Amino acid sequence: MSNTRKLIFEENKLEKKLCRLVGQAIGDFNMIENGDKVMVCVSGGKDSYAMLDVLLKLRERAPIDFEIIAVNLDQKQPEFPAEILPNYLSSLGVPYHIETQDTYSIVKRVIPEGKTTCGLCSRLRRGILYRVADELGATKIALGHHRDDILETLLLNMFFAGKLKGMPPKLRSDDGKHMVIRPLAYVPEKLLERYSSDMNFPIIPCNLCGSQPNLQRGAMKEMLRDWEKKFPGRVENLFRSMHHIVPSHLMDREAFDFQNLEVSTALSGIAARAGGDKGIDEKEFDELVSGTLIQGAYNISL
Repeated sequence: MSNTRKLIFEENKLEKKLCRLVGQAIGDFNMIENGDKVMVCVSGGKDSYAMLDVLLKLRERAPIDFEIIAVNLDQKQPEFPAEILPNYLSSLGVPYHIETQDTYSIVKRVIPEGKTTCGLCSRLRRGILYRVADELGATKIALGHHRDDILETLLLNMFFAGKLKGMPPKLRSDDGKHMVIRPLAYVPEKLLERYSSDMNFPIIPCNLCGSQPNLQRGAMKEMLRDWEKKFPGRVENLFRSMHHIVPSHLMDREAFDFQNLEVSTALSGIAARAGGDKGIDEKEFDELVSGTLIQGAYNISL
């Protein structure tokens, strides 16, 4: 096989894998339904470009009808190349809306120099996107968070907030009026990096938060990547654990009624899922330690 044919083969293989993972996530969590108008938030980064590209491909062969409108929030960051996204989206022939709001000046004015801007920036951006979704009649808001973002959030909450909490693939807003979806929930970042390179997306760097040094999220990212190199399968199994929650073997009294727990000879569904009174599922643990359990449920390797 020539180098050119091999490259095309690998690119097609990667595209099919991304479409499969995104399609699986959409199906598992019923993210997109017939008649939906999906507002795809495009920031100019690799993740949102890939999300838009894959959703457009899936729409062509989906058994349901849904609309896509791409939305970018121009936060008036210095030297932001405002023409790149409109030119790119026009070339795709996809409907789009550019929302211009100077959140950059607000964040820089409110947050002291050297402090993390992510929290305020995220809240401002979320409020604007909810308003725009209402104005456009969008029924779903698609964000480009991938598997690694979800795991980083899980670890950040565990290490710094004392909570078992991540980013859900599907989220109802606090006011109950909006549905946020994350179609890339099953996709590892390394696949998006390769796809972005193959597709030559016109990446726009973030000069507001992306350039901040020493963010804790960056430390979580490095830790996960180090684990993946040294302990194949560990990161994938960490992600799998988010699909298999056993409240009876944790300590949240709101999630499980410990106070009214009584002796019973019948094995309930909860007990069966928990593996009875075992604290560790020995078979899976032994396989992981021996190196035989190195692939998760989603077969992400290429």
